[in-house]
Amino acid sequence: MAVLDRFSLEGKVALVTGASHGIGFAIASAYAQAGATVIFNGTSQERIDKGIAAYKELGLEVHGYVCDVTKEDQVNELVAKIEKEIGVIDILVNNAGIIKRTPMCEMTADEFRQVIDVDLNAPFIMSKAVIPSMIKKGHGKIINVCSMMSELGRETVSAYAAAKGGLKMLTKNIASEYGEFNIQCNGIGPGYIATSQTAPLREVQPDGSKHPFDQFITGRTPAARWGDPEDLQAPAVFLASDASDFVNGHILYVDGGILAYFGKQPK
Repeated sequence: MAVLDRFSLEGKVALVTGASHGIGFAIASAYAQAGATVIFNGTSQERIDKGIAAYKELGLEVHGYVCDVTKEDQVNELVAKIEKEIGVIDILVNNAGIIKRTPMCEMTADEFRQVIDVDLNAPFIMSKAVIPSMIKKGHGKIINVCSMMSELGRETVSAYAAAKGGLKMLTKNIASEYGEFNIQCNGIGPGYIATSQTAPLREVQPDGSKHPFDQFITGRTPAARWGDPEDLQAPAVFLASDASDFVNGHILYVDGGILAYFGKQPK
């Protein structure tokens, strides 16, 4: 097989959770362009309809299903329905996630549990649901959307950092437990990405200066810029393709070099 052919997703079935917008949308779009049959979920039909419309604007046909990925019964029903209507899932991307920016001592235990439930329990539930059929088929790819908070701490994100740190280790454990069945489980760790959610942090200030957080991020990043969702597309295709068949338990950070950088010396 030619080298570039190993990056093709032709004939593969890919499920990307929470991919009606943002990073998940970018990854799912790349998979569709690489030849995969793409499926995404949302918590409401409204989100599904908006997502499908957004994909159609790019000329992409995808499938959308309503499912709460924190509910094991709904997830099992979703996977069974996909297998019946479309085919066995070859690629699972656990992208759905939430963050609550609250100082730890002001956060309730229920708020902490909610973040853990979506960002860590749901990937466990989703992976558990697809692995048996991947074993029967003889191959499978699971990609967990981790974070720089899988490695670092920061003010107000105790629950998110705990969940993403746990997701990193869940990734390594799935790789350890199911690698012998030709299942590769890796993570992709985005840096600070320019999306609609982060737009307020990049707004030019009334005096013409950059937002303080924008200055902080560009100064902390060797690439000296925010990432674009498109920066994640090719790495995500690599992790989903045959090109990564001997890559397992790895977290690929796409962060412009932040994690490698100690920061500039003050002048």
